[in-house]
Amino acid sequence: MNVFEPVNPSELGPPRGYTHGWLAPAGWRVLFVAGQTAANGNGAVTDSGFPHQFQTALDKALAVVRAAGGAPEHVVRMTVYVTDMDAYRNNRSCLREIWRTRMGRHYPAMALLGVSTLVDEGAIVEIETTAVVPA
Repeated sequence: MNVFEPVNPSELGPPRGYTHGWLAPAGWRVLFVAGQTAANGNGAVTDSGFPHQFQTALDKALAVVRAAGGAPEHVVRMTVYVTDMDAYRNNRSCLREIWRTRMGRHYPAMALLGVSTLVDEGAIVEIETTAVVPA
C-alpha cells in the first residue's frame, strides 16, 4: 500500500517508467541522499560494467534510505547520472531486472542525465535520491 499520492497531470501524458510527481502525507520526514557510485569503502571503483555499477549505486542509495527508517517505496525522486548514454540504452533489459528486484513496480519522479565525467575515478553511474520516510 502506497501512502504517497501520485501526481500525473493529463496534459503531460502518461509517464513510462517514472511518475511525474509524488505528494507525501503530512508529518513525514524528507531525506536527501547524496550521489552514490560503485566506489567501495576505500573509494575505489573496481568493476567497469554498466549493470554492476548501476546496481551498486542503487543499492548504496537504498542503504541510506533504510538507515533512516525508510524503504524503496519511500523514494520519491531519483536522478541518475551516466557518462555513457549508449551503455544505458544497451543495458535496459538488464537494468529493468535490477530495478524490479530492488524497487518492484515503484517508479519515483526521475531524471536521467548524460554527463562527461563523475568525481569517483572509473565511475560511470551515479544515483542520488530524495525519500520521504515515516516520522
